Amino acid sequence: MNDFRNSRGRESHLQGTDPSIKSVLSIALIGPDEDRRRAFMNVLSGRQSTEIQEFTSYPTNLDDVPQTIGNRFDVVIIDADSDPDFVFDLVARICSTSPACVMCYSGESDVKQAVRFMRAGAREYFALPLVPAEVAGALTRASIPQAASTVVQAPKTAGQVFVFLGTKGGCGVTTIAANFAISVFTETSQSTLLIDLGQPLGDAGLNLGMVANYSTANALRDYARLDGSFLNTLITKHETGLAVLAAPSEFPKDQPPLEAFDRLIAIARQSYHYVIIDAGSRVDLMDSSIFDESSTVYLITQVGISELRNANRFISQYFGLRGRSLQIVLNRYTSSMLLFDDAQITKALTRPAHWKVPDDYSTARRTLATASPIALEDSSIAVEIRMMARSACGLPDEKKSRKKSFSLFGK
Repeated sequence: MNDFRNSRGRESHLQGTDPSIKSVLSIALIGPDEDRRRAFMNVLSGRQSTEIQEFTSYPTNLDDVPQTIGNRFDVVIIDADSDPDFVFDLVARICSTSPACVMCYSGESDVKQAVRFMRAGAREYFALPLVPAEVAGALTRASIPQAASTVVQAPKTAGQVFVFLGTKGGCGVTTIAANFAISVFTETSQSTLLIDLGQPLGDAGLNLGMVANYSTANALRDYARLDGSFLNTLITKHETGLAVLAAPSEFPKDQPPLEAFDRLIAIARQSYHYVIIDAGSRVDLMDSSIFDESSTVYLITQVGISELRNANRFISQYFGLRGRSLQIVLNRYTSSMLLFDDAQITKALTRPAHWKVPDDYSTARRTLATASPIALEDSSIAVEIRMMARSACGLPDEKKSRKKSFSLFGK
């Protein structure tokens, strides 16, 4: 048993072996509280093919974490209760600097805290009393090497979340969200997941010409055992490479708890660089982590009396304190056909709109009929959505980039 204040511990005997083969798991169990640490040790001690090293204190220097923990152990299990804020930083540092699988445990079943640590990168979160079968399953998953051809390269830090919300049904949320997701993936080449939470039946998969075997219903129903590997089995890949978690094809029998949505988003952020959510007009999810401050919300509206009224209510009731993390999108926008000018629209929305997706009926109708993404064309709609995606991902404006490149040659 070791104390980080007085010892750096001993080297794992797994060093020098093939890192892809986990015949023996080296485990670091870190917990200042002896009772909680002993409870976890009792479960671990009965498992074969493991080498366990206990630490009775947290490391004092996060800069040393890669050497003292991350690169020396396959699995790091940490008590989350003794100093939650420090453990959050510790988990994030290990996950961002090493391949170790991080798990946390707590004396209480606190969903918000579990989601917080999973956003930092923890793969599992256990509440005492422990269920030995759940711990065994988690260690088994940690010991199995994942095939590079089927598993997404997980981001070093939690992925960005972009939520698309409509002021009413039929305002074009799914079309914009799906094509935004295609654009993010094609523009960045980073792992991107589109989650369709449309209710009662979502259309994102259909709009992209996809037939999915699994859906959000599978993920939300079995959320207690949801992890990156399980999520990967539910994903359907679009021909572009975009990952899609489709909506169910049948009406759901019951509504999952908010904890299910929280866990789905936490796991998705661990597994993908970018997570795009088609939330339809789901006000019922406002208290979930989908709409927390780390997410960028795109509020989709059209310029009509009822739409602007609903947009005003959304903004004033739910998003009044948000800055740039709320992006207002005017869909099917044609300035010459509107009953309101920009000043009146801004007054109704309490702030200027960030994006104006033009009304291109022929393009929208053609792509819907052929189930082909608008984002892969050069239409006016596609250009605006690509600009939205590039801005969201911190990429330069295409038009400005072109002008600069031309000016270099005096054109």
